[in-house]
Order: sequence, then structure tokens, then C-alpha cells
Amino acid sequence: MNHSRSNAGAPHESDLPPYQVVLAETDWESLQTAFGNGEDLPRVLARLLEPDPRVQVSALSELGELVGHQNTIYEATAPVAMYVAGILTHPAAMTLRPYRNVPIRATLLNWLVSTAYDASDEIVGRTEQYFPGFLTHDTTVAAFRDLRPMLYRAVAPFLQDSHEDVREAAVIAALILAEHPALAEHRDHLAVHARAILDTSSDDPNRRVAWKALEAWGHDVPDPEPLREELWDRGPHSDGRGDLEPPF
Repeated sequence: MNHSRSNAGAPHESDLPPYQVVLAETDWESLQTAFGNGEDLPRVLARLLEPDPRVQVSALSELGELVGHQNTIYEATAPVAMYVAGILTHPAAMTLRPYRNVPIRATLLNWLVSTAYDASDEIVGRTEQYFPGFLTHDTTVAAFRDLRPMLYRAVAPFLQDSHEDVREAAVIAALILAEHPALAEHRDHLAVHARAILDTSSDDPNRRVAWKALEAWGHDVPDPEPLREELWDRGPHSDGRGDLEPPF
């Protein structure tokens, strides 16, 4: 993971702007992506609202490459994450993925999980060991981390969603975003959800996030499980393409 030189495209308002505003008012061409500027991003983002889940998942995969390549936070990552968070309540987020009857909303949340993890305390801490000063106030990574309270407020309504996949993805996203000091007041509440992940989830990376959050926040935790660090690595961004294939 690396960082670029500015905080362009990362506003500090307390409330998430409507996704239409993010799309229309962001100067995409001025923002860095993994492969040049972000001039193609509006077209890709618009595909997230298509009724075909194959188109939606393909767009998320493309976004993962453009603004999350090699687990990197780019200048364009912040407004893209704001757009994705902003459409969580859009009717298109309720499109069902083929074969598994799971709303695309879960895939959107998992994309936010992967992106937030790339700027998490754990990843930034590891990077700081090798590149002192990596996290300074004027870096793109620092600007993205400043957005965590805003992103949290978009994710929080789904912590008790009726669909298990949506609920679990929202919890994991919230646990990572709640590392921000301004969200400390939510951690005791989130600890209840973290314990539910440990009690019910069979997803090892998600269990690892829940366990580490409880430990970091001073809660009693069960004995650590033999979860390897690399179990998190589903690729730079989990795009859910496997969910478009029939299960075997």
C-alpha cells in the first residue's frame, strides 16, 4: 500500500453528501487512480445502479482496480467510497445476486470493508514501521481516514438488517471504521455485534476483525484462534464475482 501527495476529493463535512452530488461535483479528472486520472469513474459508478447484478458486480470489480489496486488508497478512493456508501439505501442495492439470493447491498458493504481495511490502524501501523512519517496530515491516506465517521453513519443503519449477509458485512465495516477516535462512544455497542460474529460467523477473516476489535477496545475475548494473517487476503478487493456462479 502506498499513498499519493494530496487530500483532493476528501471533504470533511459531518454528513455524507448525496451520491448524486458526489458524482456531479467531484472533479474526477483531477484525481489520481491506479491507472491515470479518474475521468472514467463516473461511467463506472453509474453502472452500480443498473438492474443487472452482473453489471453491478463487474463495476465494483473495476473500481477495485482503479482505486484499490495493490491495496492502495488513491486520491479518487475517497469520493468513490462516499458514492458507494451513499447508494446503500438506493433500490438498486436490493438487487439479488444470482443463485444465492443475497442483496447487492452486501457486496457494496464488503467493498467498503476491503477499502476501509486498506486504511485501517493495523495496515497503517505496519506501513509506518517501514516508512516513518507515512501517515501525515496531508496525505491521501490521512484524508481518507478522516472520512471514517461519515462512512460509519452510512453503514450503521444496516447493523441489524434482516438479511444475515448484509448485517455481517455492515458489522465488519463498522468495526473497522470505529477505530476513529470520534467514534469511540459507539464501541461498547459494537462489541455486542462483534461477539455475535464470533458466535455465529463461519468467515475466518470476519472473525479475526471482530476478535481484534474486542481486544483493542479492552473487552474480554476468547482465546485467540489459529487464524493466519493471510486469511484476510481475498485479493485487493473482494468483488463478489464468485457469487455470480452457481454453487457446487
